[in-house]
Amino acid sequence: MSSIALQARPVQTLAFSPRLQQAVRLLQLSALDYAQALHEAADANPFLEFEEATGPDGTDAPGFEGTAWSSDAALDRLSAGPAQPGARLSHDESADALQRIPAAVSLRDHLHAQLGVLRLDAQERLLAAAVVESLDDDGYLRISLEEIGALVGDAGEELAPALEAALSRVQSLDPTGVAARSVSECLLLQLGAIEDAALRELARGIVGGHLEELASRNWQRIAVALGEPVARIKLAAERIRKLDARPGWRLDAQAPAFVTPDVIVRKRRGVWTAVLNEASVPRVRLHQAYARMFEQQGATASPELRGCLENARWTVQNVGQRVSTIRDVAQAIVAKQKLFFDYGPLAMKPLGLREIADAVGVHPSTVSRAVHHKYMATPAGVFELRYFFSRGMQHAHRGASAPTALRQLVGELIAAEPSGAPLSDAELARRLTDQGFRIARRTVTKYRQALRIDPIELRAAARA
Repeated sequence: MSSIALQARPVQTLAFSPRLQQAVRLLQLSALDYAQALHEAADANPFLEFEEATGPDGTDAPGFEGTAWSSDAALDRLSAGPAQPGARLSHDESADALQRIPAAVSLRDHLHAQLGVLRLDAQERLLAAAVVESLDDDGYLRISLEEIGALVGDAGEELAPALEAALSRVQSLDPTGVAARSVSECLLLQLGAIEDAALRELARGIVGGHLEELASRNWQRIAVALGEPVARIKLAAERIRKLDARPGWRLDAQAPAFVTPDVIVRKRRGVWTAVLNEASVPRVRLHQAYARMFEQQGATASPELRGCLENARWTVQNVGQRVSTIRDVAQAIVAKQKLFFDYGPLAMKPLGLREIADAVGVHPSTVSRAVHHKYMATPAGVFELRYFFSRGMQHAHRGASAPTALRQLVGELIAAEPSGAPLSDAELARRLTDQGFRIARRTVTKYRQALRIDPIELRAAARA
């Protein structure tokens, strides 16, 4: 007969201690998330306090007053007029500055506000609102009016005229060109701004039937089709280019993402050196007075406060470890990619996480966390640390090149091509092969598209 029994068996497993979990979490945070995490830690732990951030010259960094990311400094930058050295806003002035910041308005909110001032009955307002809610971020109507009718719970031929009227009503709103169902319709809606009636009609003819020729700058074909001189076609095309093919983008566009570099690279005495951007990284320290008062209580001390003190010491140590790890990894990257800093992307070398891990003396996973959402400011611009890592592409001379270098080489070959005979992707691949690089045509196409360079047909038409 079978029986159930309990057995004790020793087993070794890998487990993250709370302190190690905190260290890993802090290391992989971006600068903004890291500052927020320290704020939350200091708010929840009485034994933690912020250190004053210092600038490169050892003085207090502007915008810091014992805590990270001083609100006064932020308001200084947001307020109108040039910033005065040492100027500070009062509490009342700060509120006024915040009130002067424009609130972001989405495309749909902008259109609904305009519909709200029109005299519409219940059905007209419902259908117009349904059209607005069906627009995409560029302001286009990508679904049919029949689908909109089904969405509002009513369909049939009797609703079609009302839907057409609702569409026309929305298309009359600002921005001009909104609620179009195609690029051609979007541009046609905007052509009313052309005052010259003859030029406006010519532009309508081009937009209505010759968009492909317009994109490829085939002026001769358009001129023959419309019976107009080439100079007249070019003049109309110039006016069409000033129209907005994405009328909703300006309102629904996301605010530009600003990044604060974690590391700054400078050349000192002929050597590239990576230094931590101290002015952008808040730090915390142990509140020594509170710690001494707690230790004096001895056995009567609160267990909860003892846990807070232990956690505060962990946090301070982990912050220091994060700083040193990022600095060491950045310096190792600079040493490995010295040619990049001297000569630019064309000299980029293949680089793997393990190479940096071996140079720093850590595990590759630590390097992966250290470069996650971290940025480096260089004389050539601001780059994410991951930008410097890539697999090598073998070439005939038993060496390897980084994809960044090959992409730059493709751009230089296109820039140097004859004006009357642009190079196709296949010809570019052949020339790179002649230079010893093993690269396929589709890879050249990918690099060309990443550089935002037009294909051979459009380049040839533009130079015609």
